[in-house]
Amino acid sequence: MARGRDFDVVCFDCDSTLSRVEGIDELARRAGVEREVAPLTEAAMAGALPLDAVYRKRLALVRPDAAAIAWLAALYVDEMVEGAVEAVETLHGAGKDVHIVSGGLRQAILPLAERLGIPANNVHAVDVILGHDGAYADFDQASPLARPEGKAGVCRVLSDGGRAVALVGDGATDIVAREAGAFVIGFGGVATRPAVVAGADIFVHGPELTAVLGPLLVAR
Repeated sequence: MARGRDFDVVCFDCDSTLSRVEGIDELARRAGVEREVAPLTEAAMAGALPLDAVYRKRLALVRPDAAAIAWLAALYVDEMVEGAVEAVETLHGAGKDVHIVSGGLRQAILPLAERLGIPANNVHAVDVILGHDGAYADFDQASPLARPEGKAGVCRVLSDGGRAVALVGDGATDIVAREAGAFVIGFGGVATRPAVVAGADIFVHGPELTAVLGPLLVAR
């Protein structure tokens, strides 16, 4: 397998990359609105619709409250992709700065990050705003990760100082990170999307996440 550069920073998408589920679709199933939400998610991940065209609409349909977010957080951990723990441990052992960069809900991703040994400050996702009673109120509309170019913006910041950045993901929103100079590894262990196969620098079929270590680690 081809190898990439000697990366300083390695970023992972969450949904269908670190965990086997698409969080918003699972929340929609729980809320009884999966038929309305799932096609929007797939269209955004396949690049057929821009993310910002569907983001608000999906959350308005699902309206995830505190209980739903806690439920999804547990599901993310239960459905971790095989080899995720080992992949992150190996990267940490090699001195890499590991981040999660996701358009998902930050509060639901944090327990998964903790399980993987990734600091909370290295989790870049969209905050949900809840009322005092735990009901859904809104999401952080200023978050770049609710927009198509968001992952490129995060990778641009992480590359400050000339650091080499790689991003591993499964969707069209991951491919845009190349605009910031990130080396994008498409991961097909959960979902294989033609736009990602065609647009990534390297595509890795999986099935375990450890399959991405070859392109990420330079042989010594």
